[in-house]
Amino acid sequence: VEERRFLQERMEGRDKAISFTPEGKQAILAKVIEAEQWEKFLGKKYVGTKRFGLDGGEAMIPALESVIKYGGQFGVREIVFGMAHRGRLNVLANVLAKPFRVIFHEFSGGSANPDDVGGSGDVKYHLGTSTDREFDGIKVHLSLVPNPSHLEAADPVVLGKARAIQTDRDDLEDHVQVLPVLLHGDAAFAAQGIVWECFGFSGVRGYNTGGCVHFVINNQIGFTTSPQFARSSPYPSDVAKGVQAPIFHVNGDDPEAVTYACKMAIEFRQRFHRDIVIDMWCYRRFGHNEGDEPSFTQPLMYKTIRTHHPVSEVYAARLVDQGVIDGNWAAQHAADFSAMLESAFEGAANYKANEADWFGGRWAGLHKPADPETARRNVETGIEKKLFDGLGRTLTTVPEGLAIHPTLGRILDAKRAMFASGEGFDWATGEALAFGSLLSEGYGVRLSGQDSGRGTFSQRHSVWVDQNDEHKFIPLSTVPHGRFEVLDSTLSEFGVLGFEYGYASADPKTLVLWEAQFGDFANGAQVMIDQFIVSGEAKWLRANGLVLLLPHGYEGQGPEHSSARLERFLQLCADDNVQVANCTTPANYFHILRRQMHRPFRKPLVIMTPKSLLRHKRAVSKTEDFVGGSHFRRLLSDPSAPQDAHVERLVLCSGKVAYDLFDARDAGGDTTTAIVRV
Repeated sequence: VEERRFLQERMEGRDKAISFTPEGKQAILAKVIEAEQWEKFLGKKYVGTKRFGLDGGEAMIPALESVIKYGGQFGVREIVFGMAHRGRLNVLANVLAKPFRVIFHEFSGGSANPDDVGGSGDVKYHLGTSTDREFDGIKVHLSLVPNPSHLEAADPVVLGKARAIQTDRDDLEDHVQVLPVLLHGDAAFAAQGIVWECFGFSGVRGYNTGGCVHFVINNQIGFTTSPQFARSSPYPSDVAKGVQAPIFHVNGDDPEAVTYACKMAIEFRQRFHRDIVIDMWCYRRFGHNEGDEPSFTQPLMYKTIRTHHPVSEVYAARLVDQGVIDGNWAAQHAADFSAMLESAFEGAANYKANEADWFGGRWAGLHKPADPETARRNVETGIEKKLFDGLGRTLTTVPEGLAIHPTLGRILDAKRAMFASGEGFDWATGEALAFGSLLSEGYGVRLSGQDSGRGTFSQRHSVWVDQNDEHKFIPLSTVPHGRFEVLDSTLSEFGVLGFEYGYASADPKTLVLWEAQFGDFANGAQVMIDQFIVSGEAKWLRANGLVLLLPHGYEGQGPEHSSARLERFLQLCADDNVQVANCTTPANYFHILRRQMHRPFRKPLVIMTPKSLLRHKRAVSKTEDFVGGSHFRRLLSDPSAPQDAHVERLVLCSGKVAYDLFDARDAGGDTTTAIVRV
């Protein structure tokens, strides 16, 4: 009722007509003209070059300015944008203030990064940027997340990044300071399932960002596909009804209405902390790209568009009639802006990047690896015995008044025996020791995935649930200095993995882990793996320390739920882009997790995690494997190897296979084979 009244008060009644001051109207027209002239200038200077222009949807530019301006007035201090290719260069130039000469330099085949920075780079209309904008004395930091060609794939990345910044700013209670804004195309918004996965986060603990502003550039066509073939619903925005998000349908030829809709949207979001959608009905003046001929498939639509006046002319005529501007105002502003672009164009020839937009802000102190891949990069990750023992008490002490499950009680008894004897430490305990020790050192730990609290195989038990009233106790959350989160996610792979990638991109001081229920479930997130995790650094200079935990191993469960497709991840390895591991002992797992934070650089880490080894009698470690000068070992020697002189065959393997081979060799009386775990 309160939300409905909020909207009624701003939309209903004779006195609720949209009204801007003459100065406000001139400012709106100025941004529309600049957006339009930007596209014309690029079309003139780079004939036939793809730019995926905003032509026909220019009203979005003053509307986004209003999101920044009014957002700042309502407490927003940081905005994270995500969008596809349509209009991206216009947003980069006219909203995010990326220097014009840098964009012209990129059009000419140059790079925005210094020559000594490696990587493949990417096309201009995939790149991101960050900047500060100031309105009315209020400074707002803006960032645009890079995106691949896979439409809407950047959506969860934006939300995860926004959540991380909210955490860093201590803004999780109020959700006022950090705002995610997603710009969509009409066909993709209606058809890409990731859009719904992201709406599904909006009210979920651990993933909620306090509301996202969605802006749909509805040009009523998707490449060559008409709306009747692109969706079954009347509007592309109907998917948002699933979370009861308000939807404003607005005419793109009326920049005042679009700007006012954005003003209402930001006010609504800041007050009610829910998602909201603006569906701007407009058109696409040219083809899908500037070299495309749209009349092959939509001849009638494009016959109408060719005779339709541009947004700036429609709106300028209105303002002339109202006496807000004279007949020369619009032409003069267009000429002045074009002259300024011409000057920047000439300056682009001499542009040379002197600093890579890479390890600034929250990434300060980190850098790319200075040594080649072949150099030793290990760091000591053992912990002090005193901390080890203290964590043992934390992990096995049941608070008074908590009625735990009887089976959990037996598991804790076994854990106490491990710490008492100094041996027999299993996989789950090694993991908990890694998490707890990082927390005690001031790092954060965020574990997110399908059934991660208990663990798919009932092995982790990081959340203890009272059997009488279901209140929860998380032992690791009591460790001082760090923040621990363990989250049972929505049953999504693409969306959740994208969210965690975004979170890790904004917070390199938190160990961020995504866990699949079974390793092959990562198939559902392949876009995130291929386009972001293994290639984001090469394409966009965006390092990331995300960890993937993928349960792997043939345990008699059939073709599904067995292989995490280790071979696929190994095929994706190139140019020092990602780490892939298949650990065989709890201690090595402990060290590789700690190493992920203690190294001075961040690389994604994909771990094949075990199933039967979770409780295997031989897959255990001792106290000395975790403390002192211990560290991760790339090679583990044979625990019962024959003497060197007797070895006739050396077998290299990893994971569960090693223990199967140990058993088979020993049972067969083989005394000439050595087995080394990689």
